[in-house]
Parts: sequence; C-alpha cells; structure tokens
Amino acid sequence: MSKVKKIVSFFLLILVVFGLSGCKGDSVANENIAERLETEPVITWGVKYDTRLFGMMNIETRVVEGFDIDIAKAITKEILGDEGRAEFVEVTSKTRIPLLKNGNIDGIIATMTITSERLEQVDFSDIYFDAGQSLLVEKGSHIDSVENLTADDTILVVKGSTSAINIREHAPEANILELENYAEAFTALQSGQGDAMTTDNAILLGMASENDNYGLVGGTFTTEPYGIAINKGQEDFLNEVDGALRKMHDNGTYDKIYDKWFPNESVGKAAKGAKFND
Repeated sequence: MSKVKKIVSFFLLILVVFGLSGCKGDSVANENIAERLETEPVITWGVKYDTRLFGMMNIETRVVEGFDIDIAKAITKEILGDEGRAEFVEVTSKTRIPLLKNGNIDGIIATMTITSERLEQVDFSDIYFDAGQSLLVEKGSHIDSVENLTADDTILVVKGSTSAINIREHAPEANILELENYAEAFTALQSGQGDAMTTDNAILLGMASENDNYGLVGGTFTTEPYGIAINKGQEDFLNEVDGALRKMHDNGTYDKIYDKWFPNESVGKAAKGAKFND
C-alpha cells in the first residue's frame, strides 16, 4: 500500500470512529429512560458540588451531600425501590443542560430555577423548593436592599444563572461581576472584589452559615422556584419523578429531608404538587 493510501485509510478510520461515537451519543440521549430503568435500576443525577446545604462535596469523605442529594436519593428509592441506585455527576449552571441533552445524565437537581426560557429546552417536575433571590453582604454594609444599589456598587453573580439577569433588571446602574461558581463568588466577596453577592436566598443562607460576618439583607426581590429538569421526550420518566415527589410529601419523607437541612426555617418549603406559573 502506498503512503498516500495509508494516510487516506487512516483518516477514513478516524471518521468511522467519530461517526459511531456520535450515533451512540444520539441513542443514549433519545432512549426511553423509564423503559431503561426496568432492566437497569440506576438513575444518574446532575448535581452541584459547590453549593452548601444543597450539593457540597465533603472533603473528608469524598461524598457529595445536601438537600438536593437527599431528595434525589429519595426519588430514586420511590421509583426503583431498595434495589435502585442514585449516581451523581457534577454540573454547573453552564454545563447542566448540555449534559442532560447529550444523555450524560437522566435529570438535573441542582438549584435550577424554572423559567419560561428553560422550558423551551427541558421539562420540569413539580416545584421541590420555592426560593427567591436576595443579597449577601458583609455585616455593617451600606447596602440594605436591592433598591439602593448604585453605580458605585459591584455585585457578584455566577455565570449562566438567572440571578445575573434578574439583578440587571432590578439594579440597572450597578456593576456586575460574573464568576464561574458560588465558591469563587463568595471568595471574591470576602476579598473585597465586590460589595454584595446575589443569588437565591437558600444558597446565600448556606454561605452565611460559614461566616458570621456576612448576612442577608432586603428580603427577596424575585421568586425562584426550583424544579428537577428532565429532557424533552421523557414524559414517562417525568411522570415518575412527579409521582415520587408527591408520595414523599404524603409519607413525610420530604418534611424529614427539609428539616434536616433547614432546621427552624420555613424559607423555600414547597407545597405538594406545586407547579410553575409564568
């Protein structure tokens, strides 16, 4: 075989390999999850690893923990029984929908606000946590609400989140600095790179619990209901998730998990079967 033919053959082989990989990815993304679970009792959830109270990696045990994690485990048990297994894949605000659409995960339970725009890409379960956006500041700050933010204030947000959109609407004069994740944003706040950090109040409460020098101000200025995102075309699986959530409200599992992560709080507690209303 000539050198030219060898080169052509090599590139043809590469094209075939990539073609097969693409076909496999498509088949995974389009498979019926509910049917797959009948023979493979494993649900793969996309979760946050950097969000205290919801999804945080325990450095000592190397196990991710939080409200979202426990809700995902409980849903898995309701759907699959004791033999079912919940597996977790780390996602960020930017990567979670692409990973879902590609079939890398079965559902997203990662402090994800239900919005009309996102409903064009994915379906959502019933509301499982009813959050609202707020501001986190160092105690003694001149900032006491979103209404008094000015061009002299720098507000820290996470890229790809609804918080970035909302703060621009409610405080158009303020400077906005976008960071990759919540941990980076809180570190930036502590180092003086911004005057306040904004996201959902439940997430900010988790950060405030780490440092007594910081607290929430001004109440909430949006409603940010969290839902579990399921890919379009997976209505059977979506119905199973909603059914599991409702059973968890009926049998007390939801209340037990809520009280574990938010003792003596009522912020964000969702009602059974609560739906998003645009």
